[in-house]
Amino acid sequence: MTGSRRKRPAEVFDAIEPPSNAELVAGVVSVTVLVEVLGVLSGSEVWLLGLLVFLPGTASALCTVRQTGFVAAWTSLVVTTTALVRAPAGGHWLDRLLLVLFTLALGVASVYACHRRIRREHEMLRLRSTAAAMQRHILHPLPLVTDDVLVNGVYEPVQEDRLVGGDIYDVVSSPFGTRVLIGDVQGKGLAAVGAAFAVIGAFREAAHREPTLTALVDALDAAVVRHNSYAEQTGDDERFVTALIVGVDAGDEAQVVNCGHIPPRLMHEGLVTTPPLDSGVPLGLAELAAEPTTVDWFDFPAGATLLLTTDGLTETRADDGTFYPLDERLTKHLGLSPTELPRALHEDACAFADTGRRHDDIAVLTVRRSPRS
Repeated sequence: MTGSRRKRPAEVFDAIEPPSNAELVAGVVSVTVLVEVLGVLSGSEVWLLGLLVFLPGTASALCTVRQTGFVAAWTSLVVTTTALVRAPAGGHWLDRLLLVLFTLALGVASVYACHRRIRREHEMLRLRSTAAAMQRHILHPLPLVTDDVLVNGVYEPVQEDRLVGGDIYDVVSSPFGTRVLIGDVQGKGLAAVGAAFAVIGAFREAAHREPTLTALVDALDAAVVRHNSYAEQTGDDERFVTALIVGVDAGDEAQVVNCGHIPPRLMHEGLVTTPPLDSGVPLGLAELAAEPTTVDWFDFPAGATLLLTTDGLTETRADDGTFYPLDERLTKHLGLSPTELPRALHEDACAFADTGRRHDDIAVLTVRRSPRS
């Protein structure tokens, strides 16, 4: 039975943390004193008060509504008092009045802007919390353990605020052995997520029902076709899904069906090899295939590890357009455990891209064959 080795921590999303009241008062008073001192030294005390008008605007971006209201009231009080009490004799009263009115207007606008900002933050937090809950139900937390394998990995959407993307994975402990799925839905957005839901749901159901990987893949293809038919009725684009389905049982070999996906890498005894696999058409396009789905077999001894990934890793580019050299970097990370390897590769790819181009999600899984008991 599939299980998780650790409890997944609850996702907590924080909005901008406002400063404490003591920090806020200290900062506002310090800036006010500085402006007053500069005004006295320059002899232009009233006109330098214009330097204070940035305080409410800054507070609206960093503070709570109540704190922003305090800053706006403080600024208005200081500017009004100074403009009335310390104005030079014979000065233009209209200039001082305009300065006071401008300060009051900016204070009101800052409080309103702060209120709007906090409302948007709360709305985003609700959306992200909902997305996190969806992700926990759609993509099982890793690592996952079955009688045959230990599966670990990392999944990182390219957009931090989009927790559910187009990459998919799942692990099912079935009566026929462990079935592992990794895939990549064409395109992005909610329509791509809908196709991802369809494939994962079909995989979880068919993996227990179908005795062969070919029948399982046929069920997944049918699920994508049905999803596309619904999408066409609603005016959405049709999608296809590249996928790799791996079957592992008590034997010394693994079964794989490659539906247009990146082939796995096999790591064993310090060597990295790419099993020779036939590449079929992606899910949703089976009717266009010239030949039926075929299953490939390769040696997968105890203690060996399979690396499964999506093209978000291999298509990561550096500034000069060079693609991430997966095989070369993988060889350098062979000393890492299967638990550490996915995160190390993800961080290495991000460092490789630096300011370069990363346009897709990244999913990296390791499938470790359990030792013989």
